[in-house]
Amino acid sequence: MLKRSIIHLDLDTFYVSVERKIDSRLKDKPLLVGGLSDRGVVAACSYETRKYGVHSGMSMKMARQLCPEAICIKGNAGIYSKHSDLVTEIIKEETPLFEKSSIDEFYADLTGMDRFYGCYKFATEMRERILKETGLPISFGLSATKIVSKIATGEAKPNNQKMIDFGKEKSFMAPLSIKKIPQVGDKTYQTLRHLGIKKIRTIQEFEENMMVSVLGKNGSLIWRRAQGIDPRPVIAFNERKSISTERTFDKDTIDVGKLKSILIAMTENLAYQLRRGNKLTACITVRIKYSDFNTYSKQLRIPFCSADHILIPKILELFKRLYNRRLLVRLIGIRFSHLVSGHYQINLFDDNETAINLYNALDNIREKYGDRTVIKASGMEARTIGRMINPFNGLPPVVLAHRKQ
Repeated sequence: MLKRSIIHLDLDTFYVSVERKIDSRLKDKPLLVGGLSDRGVVAACSYETRKYGVHSGMSMKMARQLCPEAICIKGNAGIYSKHSDLVTEIIKEETPLFEKSSIDEFYADLTGMDRFYGCYKFATEMRERILKETGLPISFGLSATKIVSKIATGEAKPNNQKMIDFGKEKSFMAPLSIKKIPQVGDKTYQTLRHLGIKKIRTIQEFEENMMVSVLGKNGSLIWRRAQGIDPRPVIAFNERKSISTERTFDKDTIDVGKLKSILIAMTENLAYQLRRGNKLTACITVRIKYSDFNTYSKQLRIPFCSADHILIPKILELFKRLYNRRLLVRLIGIRFSHLVSGHYQINLFDDNETAINLYNALDNIREKYGDRTVIKASGMEARTIGRMINPFNGLPPVVLAHRKQ
């Protein structure tokens, strides 16, 4: 059997690291990134907050209670995507085959490179390049399988690296907590702890059928992972086929003006993401979740487009068809799908050179100062009081009023 060399790379507390790169005053301060309302969720938290029991996925309300001195920042998907793309491009240039499993997590197959260079040395130099060119801390694990490399990355953090030699996988994992195994969530962890299972070593000593009798099919997967068995290949990275955004309200609303304002701001932001990535969409979707938690959506196929003034009226039309005035709204969202590479083409009947130049100018401002710097007046209600709950204020937004043609 061919000995594989799989590297797993993970950007450390990615959203936090990006925010600190943007504003160095946040360095070493307790930081929470996510939705700012009580219904919001912590998307990322700095190591300084974790000693208080804060973790990602926790409600922002509880995180604030545990760590009152934390600085809270509303996440910005556009900024994070931009920084993720910088890392992706470096990995794409350096490795023969890579997989982007999330915005901040990557796998690469370095099999066969030992005979020419040395996988660990190669991985080390690639990590150093990422650190130097992006300023973002990143850790990696290197082993013969995806699962062991991922666990090794977790042990290497923060901002470090670790290699597990071939044949040493089981001994490396044996003393670790069973929570280190991906797929062991809170419920599975409690089940295993009730059986007296605390370390991965114990699972390694069991027969596979014993784990299946306790956990069903999931028990077989966990047993195999505890043994370091993971034949999954690195899947070649393909660019995303859709982009989306949504907003959950702190208090359910029936304010149509507010809902439309937020939809306009969402559409404007996603359209900018399309143009920045040289993408066009051919399908738009509006999603509404009501106070009774029932969710509905409608979609519309359109000619390939990335222009605000075309997308916004179509989004509002979908909303009009979808909205039920008798119910309060808990969440609204927008999705652009069927994405292809390409630039927006001028419509000779509807557009003029001034309009196209305006798009270019506004996008240049957003690229330099942030994708929320320029907004339409009709989307003002989508803005919160401030992006950050702290003394550091950013640039005020430039507001564009609608002008009838």
